[in-house]
Amino acid sequence: MKLWAGRFSKEIDKKTNDFNSSISFDSRMYREDIEGSIAHAQMLGECGIIEKSESEAIANGLKSILDDIENGNLKIDPDAEDIHTFIEGELTKRLGSTGKRLHTARSRNDQVAVDIRLYLKKEVRNIYSAVKELANVICGKAEEYAYAVMPGYTHLQRAQPITFGHHLMAYAEMLLRDIDRLECAYKRMDQMPLGCGALATTTYPIDRTVTASLLGFSGICQNSLDGVSDRDFCMELASVLSIIMVHLSRFSEEIIMWCSWEFKFVELDDAFSTGSSIMPQKKNPDIAELVRGKSGRVFGDLMTLLTVMKGIALAYNKDMQEDKEAVFDAVDTVKMCLEAFTPMIETMRVIPENMRKAAANGFINATDCADYLVKKGLPFRDAYKATGTLVAFCIEKGLTLETLPIEEYKKVCDMFDEGVYDAISLENCVNGRKVLGGPSGANVVEQAKRVKELLKAQGSL
Repeated sequence: MKLWAGRFSKEIDKKTNDFNSSISFDSRMYREDIEGSIAHAQMLGECGIIEKSESEAIANGLKSILDDIENGNLKIDPDAEDIHTFIEGELTKRLGSTGKRLHTARSRNDQVAVDIRLYLKKEVRNIYSAVKELANVICGKAEEYAYAVMPGYTHLQRAQPITFGHHLMAYAEMLLRDIDRLECAYKRMDQMPLGCGALATTTYPIDRTVTASLLGFSGICQNSLDGVSDRDFCMELASVLSIIMVHLSRFSEEIIMWCSWEFKFVELDDAFSTGSSIMPQKKNPDIAELVRGKSGRVFGDLMTLLTVMKGIALAYNKDMQEDKEAVFDAVDTVKMCLEAFTPMIETMRVIPENMRKAAANGFINATDCADYLVKKGLPFRDAYKATGTLVAFCIEKGLTLETLPIEEYKKVCDMFDEGVYDAISLENCVNGRKVLGGPSGANVVEQAKRVKELLKAQGSL
């Protein structure tokens, strides 16, 4: 039976009912719906709106429904309009008229609003923990390879020497910001909408603070129109999840490149790779590729939410039913990606010798060569030109700055001496960059230690 059936003289058309129904996707909120209803019933009893005995009977009936759903004795009816209708209908079957008192001083509008907030708070906590786990894994790898020299890139061209640990810590910093954004999103969704009613609260003397306390909310929605029509928290969460996916996608792109024979900086564990049906030599980074591809799904979910909400007058409109599939998909996708991505990074084999070789062949110590002359008093632009001339000569002759004879250096600038070879040593180039935030091995170790301490101090939501 529909909760709104009294106004209508005939049953809804079957196809219309299927189109209107949300049970296929909101049934995942059965626990949150029951928790919200138990708190609502307890509040009604405490406020004397229904008898305490009725409140207790409703709470016990709802707990038995939860137990039966979770142990498989009660199947959620796919023909029900939504999860709220199904649970209230089941409660009424079990308790009769007492079950019908549950919906006193409540609308489905504020009911669904509290359900989705409760559900997403739980999922944000899960994602928060998963992002922290990935950040810790990255820090561990960064410490292990704090001194492993590799080329740093701009425009995908070899630019300056860094270390693999330094490169990894860039992603750790991104994830720290993601964690901060999750905390902020959680804080803003932690407001309780029950009691807003359909849009204008109720004439019953309810105490919304009691319900908020029972459900673990830090506060209540202060405007009833806003309370039932606000989906900012869904849009904000989808935005945060989209940024997380941007970071995972960028990292995936580098993993994919690094696994190729053209780079061969890392090799993924067999458990996180696949082969080819026709080419026996192939070992494909499918996990990274899927993460990169799934980022588009989450971006699409965000765009769905923004588009649904942009033209809706206050308060509730049925369009808002579209919020759930989009935000649920974003949550599910990010969780799935993190669950696969983290162990992939943890188990990948790093090949430092290939990184060092690539760094040696890319003239990425040219800036240090120019700086060597600047430190001897030559203006930077003159030093830059002299070094550029040397690089061009090396390319023509098949040499590197390390193997170029000192006589050739002096032909270009007589300020060069044997000390230039120490200045352009890749290890010296990297470890001389001790500026806070720089790639020296000691800095990387400290960066990783700092991030791990921050992660530990943050605890859980």
